[in-house]
Amino acid sequence: MFYLIYLLFFKFCILSYDNCICCRSLALGTRTGYKLFSLTMVEKLDCIHESVETPDVYIVERLFSSSLVVVVSSSIPLRMYIYHFKKGTEICNYSYPNNILAVKLNRQRLVVCLEESIYIHNIKDMELLQTLLNTPPNPSGLCALSVNHSNSYLAYPGSATIGEIVVYDANNLTTVTLIPAHDSPLAALTFNVSATRLASASEKGTVIRVFSIPEGQRLFEFRRGMKRYVTISSLSFSPDGQFLCASSNTETVHIFKMEQTGPSRGDEDSSWGAYVGKMFSTASSYFPAQVSGMMSQDRAFATVHLLASGQKNICTLAIVQKLPRLLVATADGQLFIYNLDPQDGGECVLAQKHRLFGVDEDQAEVSDPEGSKVTGPAQTCPTYAATAALPATGPITATLTGYSEDGGAKKGEIIPEHEFAAGPVCLDDENEFPPVSIQKC
Repeated sequence: MFYLIYLLFFKFCILSYDNCICCRSLALGTRTGYKLFSLTMVEKLDCIHESVETPDVYIVERLFSSSLVVVVSSSIPLRMYIYHFKKGTEICNYSYPNNILAVKLNRQRLVVCLEESIYIHNIKDMELLQTLLNTPPNPSGLCALSVNHSNSYLAYPGSATIGEIVVYDANNLTTVTLIPAHDSPLAALTFNVSATRLASASEKGTVIRVFSIPEGQRLFEFRRGMKRYVTISSLSFSPDGQFLCASSNTETVHIFKMEQTGPSRGDEDSSWGAYVGKMFSTASSYFPAQVSGMMSQDRAFATVHLLASGQKNICTLAIVQKLPRLLVATADGQLFIYNLDPQDGGECVLAQKHRLFGVDEDQAEVSDPEGSKVTGPAQTCPTYAATAALPATGPITATLTGYSEDGGAKKGEIIPEHEFAAGPVCLDDENEFPPVSIQKC
């Protein structure tokens, strides 16, 4: 296969002042470089940028929908490059003592995760604020940083043998809490948008738990399955925090609903389901903790069955064209968009399939059984040089507060204050990110 996906992930950006999620971006690392996509309609996936300057990209992180992109290549895995992709310029690059396994960023902090250490930078000027040394061995670089920059919570494994989570305040540079989440090592972590909840899964992959932040109290426990252990590849909350999706190396993507079970009302009191629920709730109090815990676990609210299993895929929940959607990107270069019924759940319906690269071999032979439309060959993206040659979208000043957003507020609109970090920050101001050849941390 010509392209090799090292990492697929989604970033969401709140662009309108009524807190509606109206813009999504997707970044894709390949053997030849990386691509940036924009998804504003189910039927249309726009490739807004393609770089072939840096080969073998296995980490590519875009700061929401700004022009700042962080790239790490397997050819130089100790070095992180920060680009202004619209101007086609390198802002700076930093080297670290060991291979970079993950990079996370929000509007206040940039976090670099190595196997046994974590580096926390101020994203305004890339000043190194804190180095967490001798962290437990973390060969996968598992960590999560809240997108809510008002607290910038960072979660990472506190043990290599059990599923302990360290929650760290990257703004105040202090440890917030330790959460004994699972009996086996951690496999996935994610915060909700407001950073009030943290979801986790272990290497067994059978149980997903949700904790309150910063208290660390267990709020929900969901059972993904009981028959087999799986590898959870991604967890993601919906923008409103009501749903949590989980994908693995199996063909099933699960969606769980965050709802507290309480006293039934009206006709529900006399329903068979309510009766059985009360019976199990009462009976569970007489069993050992392990048994009662299993009985109290909620199962999936909705599911998706992919056509293939065994390959890595990343899922996320988003609002596209005012409706809740499940997005699943697979390692063979496909993006599936499913409709989610927020009331009844059940099996999600495939709405659209896009090709991130390559061509579907069977697209001319057979139409999708569910009636979805299949896009043609992957779109040709603007080259690095072509993107750099694009004219500026508007006047740029060194005192501009916030970030230069793609598809941001139109002229006369107000961008909400929570979208920006405090103080003057401008990606186009070279004083904010002075060009550096190599800086070792």
